[in-house]
Amino acid sequence: MDVTATLARYVVSAPADSVPENVRREAVRSFLNWTGCAVGGSRHETVDIALAAVSPFAGKPQAAVLGRGERLDMMHAALLNGISSHVFDFDDTHLRTIIHPAGPIASAILSMAQLKPVSGRDFLHAFILGVEVECRIGNAVYPAHYDIGWHITGTAGVFGAAAAAGKLLGLDEQQMIWALGIAGTQSSGFREMFGTMCKSFHPGRAAQNGLLAAHLAERDFTSSNRVLEAPRGFAHVMSTERNFDEITKGLGDSFEIALNTYKPFACGIVIHPIIDGCVQLRNEFGLKAGEIERIDLEVDPLVLELTGKKTPQVGLEGKFSVYHSAAVAIIDGKAGEEEYSDSRVRDPQVVTLRDKVHAVASEAIAEDECHVTVTLKDGRVLKKHVEHAIGSLARPMSNADLDAKFSGLADPVLGAGAAARLRDLCWNIEKLEDVAVLA
Repeated sequence: MDVTATLARYVVSAPADSVPENVRREAVRSFLNWTGCAVGGSRHETVDIALAAVSPFAGKPQAAVLGRGERLDMMHAALLNGISSHVFDFDDTHLRTIIHPAGPIASAILSMAQLKPVSGRDFLHAFILGVEVECRIGNAVYPAHYDIGWHITGTAGVFGAAAAAGKLLGLDEQQMIWALGIAGTQSSGFREMFGTMCKSFHPGRAAQNGLLAAHLAERDFTSSNRVLEAPRGFAHVMSTERNFDEITKGLGDSFEIALNTYKPFACGIVIHPIIDGCVQLRNEFGLKAGEIERIDLEVDPLVLELTGKKTPQVGLEGKFSVYHSAAVAIIDGKAGEEEYSDSRVRDPQVVTLRDKVHAVASEAIAEDECHVTVTLKDGRVLKKHVEHAIGSLARPMSNADLDAKFSGLADPVLGAGAAARLRDLCWNIEKLEDVAVLA
């Protein structure tokens, strides 16, 4: 099978007018969400450290680090924006694969678009195609690839970044094949890094490496023509199972970005049903932490696999603790970035309630479902079944929800006026003659 060539041929030949209006609108929502997350995360300690580390070696100041005054060369700007967009764990999620699609792709092509004019229409089309490449490759190897320990946003994201950048560069079919090959040989990211600064490094590095792959291919830097399907290529080496039909069938007929979702809570998405249920019980019964004897959770097995940290010590670890998340959902009634600060993770009241949270896994529970049972000291037992968490495909965030999320992230960094102008530009990106105005 010529899987790599088929995918490359599609990306090179797909015209913008072949994408349905509903798909383009979802792409706009995805880009808006990414921009808010990148700006909101731009002042995180992780970004500070990364910027300080790379700045002495950066080239010409070509592209902006969103939310900051610094400008770096295109490659390093892509890295930093990818890190900042993911550091809050608040970005978009393709639920079938748990890929966070926008980070690697938008970070790469927005940095690139600041070197020469790119229309909003062309930018959005490249973004859609990048997501298609990234998620179709993810579909082909998920869940086996993820189960053995790869962080799929990094490993699949590099292909999407290369495809999107290559589309804007006007690569021919052979060059696009090479771009995918160069991207694939740089594919990496371990789930072992969850709860550390390296998790957000993965989409940043995928953006940077994908961007490099496209520019190398533009100069006819060669690679294997079969990076995806070859016996020693990506799918066979990095996954115990694979289905290449997921990559090639229906290209141009369906679009993975139409299945994108957005987080209402700043943590691993598998915790969202639990937070949703705890917040509902808190608000319905006016719960206080001091009156709670015990909290029992029945969850999908992936919840404990990914977010089973019982005693997180820093905020980044808290994002992977279902126990911490349930506690702050009850105490604070929300789970935004403030609830995952270092100080909140160590707060005595939160720790006390966190120790009362008990979770069991059940194969009968779906990934966006949970049962929450709160036992009070007075003997009352309160229950909530969340069939589909808010932010899922069954209960999607509205445009108004995304606006509120964007403002909550961007206003503290840019000020309300500038944040509102940026938000309006994102909503109207298809009308922009030059997307660099966003940066």
